[in-house]
Amino acid sequence: MGLQISISDSIVQALRLPEQRIEQELLRELAIALYTQDILSFGKARELAEMDKYEFGQLLSRRGVFRHYSFEELDDDLRYARSE
Repeated sequence: MGLQISISDSIVQALRLPEQRIEQELLRELAIALYTQDILSFGKARELAEMDKYEFGQLLSRRGVFRHYSFEELDDDLRYARSE
């Protein structure tokens, strides 16, 4: 199941972006907003933004958004690091 969002032509025309970048930029902005509000996880937000982990992490950094990193994630990372 997918979801389509309708944006009026007047708003699309008001965007200061080349037409070929509009959808990509809106997806990224939505991903950042939903991640910042803790509505989407990092993985799902980067999936929505259509970016890999590194790229999305860099984008968040440029925007001054701190990465949500729980103690559980830290434990998982430490267990993974010790197993190699």
